[in-house]
Amino acid sequence: EVQLQASGGGLVQTGGSLRLSCVASGFTFGDYAIGWFRQAPGMEREGLLCLSGIGDTYYADSVSGRFTMSIDNAKNTVHLQMNSLKPEDTAVYYCAVTQPLSRVVNCSPHLYDYWGQGTLVTVSS
Repeated sequence: EVQLQASGGGLVQTGGSLRLSCVASGFTFGDYAIGWFRQAPGMEREGLLCLSGIGDTYYADSVSGRFTMSIDNAKNTVHLQMNSLKPEDTAVYYCAVTQPLSRVVNCSPHLYDYWGQGTLVTVSS
């Protein structure tokens, strides 16, 4: 059974940093394409960083240079490091995976099959 558990959200001030974690169970991240997404109230779910099936990473312009993804293979955990946070970053953040790796040709949430429960990030002004 594929399960993802996201954590690390909370309240942070503008300009601050936060590190989100996503722990996988029932599968190994190395066998799936990984993406981070967010959804603000009244907005469409937005792809932030997605690893493609050809070894590239898709970045959303809104977070490029501020957000980075890392993978801890030993712990089967991925992280999203968020720096220089802005109020407009306030959203529920999700990790997601899909197969096969070659499926990922962009960072559309419609490509992803399995989702974590999401963790809320609130950036105060």
